[in-house]
Amino acid sequence: MNRETIQQLRQLPVEGVAERLGLRVTRHKSLCPFHDDHHASLTFNVRRNTYRCFACDAHGGTIDLVMRHLHKDFPDACRWLADSTNIIVEEYRPKTPSAVTPLKPFDAARYAGFFERPWLSDEAQRFLFEERGIDRRVVRWCRLTSWTDRHGTHWLQTPYYDTEWRLTGMQSRNLDYGKVGSAADVPRFRFPYGSRCSVYNLPVTALLSEGEPLYITEGCSDCWAMLSAGHKAVAIPSATLLSEADKGLLRGLAERLGTTFHMFPDRDAPGERLFMQLREVLPGLCHHQLAEGAKDFGEMFAAGRIA
Repeated sequence: MNRETIQQLRQLPVEGVAERLGLRVTRHKSLCPFHDDHHASLTFNVRRNTYRCFACDAHGGTIDLVMRHLHKDFPDACRWLADSTNIIVEEYRPKTPSAVTPLKPFDAARYAGFFERPWLSDEAQRFLFEERGIDRRVVRWCRLTSWTDRHGTHWLQTPYYDTEWRLTGMQSRNLDYGKVGSAADVPRFRFPYGSRCSVYNLPVTALLSEGEPLYITEGCSDCWAMLSAGHKAVAIPSATLLSEADKGLLRGLAERLGTTFHMFPDRDAPGERLFMQLREVLPGLCHHQLAEGAKDFGEMFAAGRIA
């Protein structure tokens, strides 16, 4: 894993990471999970982005918290953090003579055929239609497909296209991740080398009419939910991954069509942080509140709580 990605993980808000781990944070404190705590002795320093328990002296940053709480080593803790916050992880490559050779670009021709005749396994259909309630027309529009590897792991494959339907990257999602009996060392997401996966569902921007709103979501699954709810939407997992070309494209929509941008941020610190980062790029970005108890738009949609 490269140093830039590790630094990005270390900069995730520590209280948001704690909440993703299931800790209840109130006024920068929570019960310490590392000893039999009854008086909220785990304290978070948001300025330093660290935690410390004044009873058992457990302390550290975001990665340390995941390592200790989930009993993971450093690489697995980083992968868990990346998976839970939609940060794309690139494997670290030492600076040896062979490693400084430029990587081959994404081989679109190799993968394009997967999405010409999409096929959904029973596991993929269960995930999309039963768990998420996604409209079948949205699945066809997004050209989602699936496969099962030789170890029996089920994957959902999501293609990324530019505005002219040219394949620029793809994401494979492990549908067995976290389930009993699944392989612990198989990651939640995989990206082929060279994949450009910054803005998802760019082809929809060609269908925008003058003054029509465009919704921004944090991940692909929330984007499918937003599309299923009848809104045009794209997904941006991380503002720091936006290229200047991507920023120019979004700003151009506002200038050319009067497009307004809207977002239902995830109900956690990383979600609000993403909103604030995106508002620096799109000053008119409008904040919408999720229904009480919903952690993201996809969950709110699946529960039928859309007005």
